[in-house]
Amino acid sequence: MWTGWRRERYSCQHQRKESQDVRQRQRAGWCSCGGGPRAMEAPLQTEMVELVPNGKHLEGLLPVATPTAGGQRVEGPGRSCVEGEGFLPKSPSKEPHFTDFEGKTSFGMSVFNLSNAIMGSGILGLAYAMANTGIILFLFLLTAVALLSSYSIHLLLKSSGIVGIRAYEQLGYRAFGTPGKLAAALAITLQNIGAMSSYLYIIKSELPLVIQTFLHLEDWTSDWYTNGNYLVILVSIVVILPLALMRQLGYLGYSSGFSLSCMMFFLIAVIYKKFHVPCPLSPNATNVTSNISLVEIDKDEAGLQAKTEAGAFCTPSYFTLNTQTAYTIPIMAFAFVCHPEVLPIYTELKDPSKRKMQRISNLSIAVMYVMYFLAALFGYLTFYDGVESELLHTYSKVDPFDVLILCVRVAVLTAVTLTVPIVLFPVRRALQQILFPNREFSWLRHVLIAVVLLTCINLLVIFAPNILGIFGVIGATSAPCLIFIFPAIFYFRIIPTEKEPARSTPKILALCFAALGILLMTMSLSFIIMDWVSGTSRHGGSH
Repeated sequence: MWTGWRRERYSCQHQRKESQDVRQRQRAGWCSCGGGPRAMEAPLQTEMVELVPNGKHLEGLLPVATPTAGGQRVEGPGRSCVEGEGFLPKSPSKEPHFTDFEGKTSFGMSVFNLSNAIMGSGILGLAYAMANTGIILFLFLLTAVALLSSYSIHLLLKSSGIVGIRAYEQLGYRAFGTPGKLAAALAITLQNIGAMSSYLYIIKSELPLVIQTFLHLEDWTSDWYTNGNYLVILVSIVVILPLALMRQLGYLGYSSGFSLSCMMFFLIAVIYKKFHVPCPLSPNATNVTSNISLVEIDKDEAGLQAKTEAGAFCTPSYFTLNTQTAYTIPIMAFAFVCHPEVLPIYTELKDPSKRKMQRISNLSIAVMYVMYFLAALFGYLTFYDGVESELLHTYSKVDPFDVLILCVRVAVLTAVTLTVPIVLFPVRRALQQILFPNREFSWLRHVLIAVVLLTCINLLVIFAPNILGIFGVIGATSAPCLIFIFPAIFYFRIIPTEKEPARSTPKILALCFAALGILLMTMSLSFIIMDWVSGTSRHGGSH
């Protein structure tokens, strides 16, 4: 009897305390989580995750308050007013917010993963791009592209924070419904499959050459270890597949760090070679240009002519406009493609916030910006107008058995190989968003999607090497969508007009950003079609 009276008295006191807390929050202007204008402000001040890693929606996270007999609204058991953290006691144990796991990826590992996602095989072609733009124009274009990429990520993160969604596909769904979701998922799938195909094609073509050089085989042999088809399958099974089976992207931080170390070694080798490769190349070496030719008329006259031409040839150009310049602009515009990986990395970040993820993005872009510029500058200053679209091939013209360049080839192959699992994660997530949107995580499905993707890509690389031309068109279409068009139009649609009117400066800038993406898409497709019609191929590296 006494116990029942004490329990009833405690219950009444607890209810009175809750009512006082609610009234205090209302007076302070905080939401009561029960509706009304103030309740609409909650998504604007919080950043929530609505998706678990396997793509399942947590639709029951915000239960509707149920009316009681007294006409008052009582919060459901899962309802929480995050804005009122200052009035509510904090739990001593840290709870994961709106996910079935707590983000554990550190700031540094996130930088490694995002930098590795940015760093593609395109770094090998930037010296060629500088040769066709000049140092000043190249620096201006690279700076502009880096700033635009950072702005694009800002649009994605701001849209994500408004609606509490950290999946590219679901931002499309929130902005345009099912068509937006399918368009985003399709663009991510095609872009990343194209990127993985190009990486595996590099392994197929370069790894046999590395092995032949290691063994000092001057003639091609039919042994299996010099067959690119066998080697690409072996690398896919032994290295790529185990890394692709990781459940969370954060676990790949160590491999991403090692991959960046390999590319750093490539950069150091390029800088070192600048001071050890003669300009112009000696007559005994294979001449990479036809501009310098010694005419056997007279030795003195030939020597004078060679010196004159060498002086003109070995002089850097600061501003260049030629027929190849227009081709390099779209290539450079896609030098910082990492947008499909931004939101998955954001989801797995420890103590996530929009500002923290923007810092990670800015730091990753800044690191890649410096590496890109230095690799392009010293590669260009080594060969000047004689640089080829693939920088390592140009070094082979000097000495095919150069040990340092051989080690650089191995480092680049390692970096490319370790990038494939990073690129595969968003593709798997996009497929799960389309095919299994409301399913719990399944290891069987997780493994099967990775195996099927790698199998299909290997078959394409082995039996349809010309498929890279088709993926060039796909990349020219999907990359502008993912970098420029989708972030801008998603931002325009998702940000409420109460916060930013349609004619506000941020939304006008977003529309201009989308228009720039459409322009780049048109340019890229036009150049590719012109190449097909003329029967030529201009390469400048791609992501």
